Amino acid sequence: MKKILLLLFVPVFATAQKDHAKLLQEYMIGQNKYFQFNGAILVAEKGKPIYQQSLGYADYTTKRMLNDSSVFELASVSKQFTAMGIMILKEKGLLGYEDNIRKYFPQLPYDNITVRNLLTHTSGIPSYEAQFEKNWDRKKIAFNKDIIDMLSQRKDTLFFKPGSKWRYSNTGYALLASIIENVSGMSYNDFMAKNIFQPLSMKHTFIYNSRRTTKKFPDNYALGFVYSDSLKRYVLPDELPAFDMVYYLDGIVGDGCVNSTIGDLFKWDRALISNKLVSKASLDEMLSPLVQTSPSDSTSFYGFGIGVQPTSEKGKVISHTGGWPGYRTLLMRRMGMDETIIILSNNESNLPFFRAAVESILNDETLVMPYKHKEVTIDTAILVNYVGKYNTGVTMQFIKKDGKLYRHRTGTPDIELKPESNTKFFYGDGTDRQIEFEIDNSGKVIKTWFLNMGQKGELKKIE
Repeated sequence: MKKILLLLFVPVFATAQKDHAKLLQEYMIGQNKYFQFNGAILVAEKGKPIYQQSLGYADYTTKRMLNDSSVFELASVSKQFTAMGIMILKEKGLLGYEDNIRKYFPQLPYDNITVRNLLTHTSGIPSYEAQFEKNWDRKKIAFNKDIIDMLSQRKDTLFFKPGSKWRYSNTGYALLASIIENVSGMSYNDFMAKNIFQPLSMKHTFIYNSRRTTKKFPDNYALGFVYSDSLKRYVLPDELPAFDMVYYLDGIVGDGCVNSTIGDLFKWDRALISNKLVSKASLDEMLSPLVQTSPSDSTSFYGFGIGVQPTSEKGKVISHTGGWPGYRTLLMRRMGMDETIIILSNNESNLPFFRAAVESILNDETLVMPYKHKEVTIDTAILVNYVGKYNTGVTMQFIKKDGKLYRHRTGTPDIELKPESNTKFFYGDGTDRQIEFEIDNSGKVIKTWFLNMGQKGELKKIE
């Protein structure tokens, strides 16, 4: 599956309010039918689901279909649950956010790292993924204890002084899961079930980090598949050497390994505006813009286990994405509008684009619905009119080669742009992307558009 450059546009037109549920269904069914979306989606307005649908396979091999109770690996969407576990223990007086983590792991060589640093990705602690990739026996499955042992033995240098910067850290959340076990005297799995999943009646949610050790699959499980360019089909990542981390990192929890359904995640979404698990003050802190994630981006912050955009045209937005071989996940809420978007994919569908499309529909903005693109024969002499460099925030170049038009970018293979008319071309890699040219009576290009999964934005020619 080709990787897609992230270019999201603000749609060029707006209209009166439309039937959101109908448009969401039309869009997602089209994406499944023509562009391989595979997964489940739930969209809610004012606390009530307006659209919920599962599309595609739970298992590409057996052709078992997804349904609304299919269970997905959440990957990093799991982090907000780990954060909640820490918050519950803090409210019980069993730990403090300012505790030095050596209180729980005295063998670690790092001082002045606090629980709060782990929660907000400001610890600077080394990446366990990099350490295990270089130093671990890949025939063995690693668990959280192995992370602690490796950190204490290798004594790798911190990325930065704790609290001085922000850097996303799976290590930090794995350590938080181990702190939960240390303080509660329970396994992370049991603690989360007793203190979060059961109180919220999340009956299909659990920690699952035993796939490769027990060889057992939960009921109604959505297996995660990746696309093999060489085999030209979807396969389990276990079949490809490039994804061997799914085996040797399978036992680690805290940064991932919460498994859930779109329905249960909606229950969780509602819990984040109640005080069923913790106090309002604790929730307010969790969802506050505590740390700016980039010095150059004054709109993006992080709370406890969740991203926070404090101001936007639609008010405050909280969200998190997740990615693991075979899975892409998204949970977001536009708090000012009380709108929730939950999308879970088990074939690595590119969810930021789907989020943008769903938001366009909710905003009553024009969105080009997916359809089957058919190549037609044109006079290739006109292609010279379209050659050049264009700007969309990044440079995009079109070249003519062997009588065909291509999207060219240094360092990546050229992608053929196939004509569906004299002025409109679709990407030949199977993605939902098109280029459309507006011309005058003489054939001169007067405007160029890039359509990216229904989002339409103008390209400015620069040479």
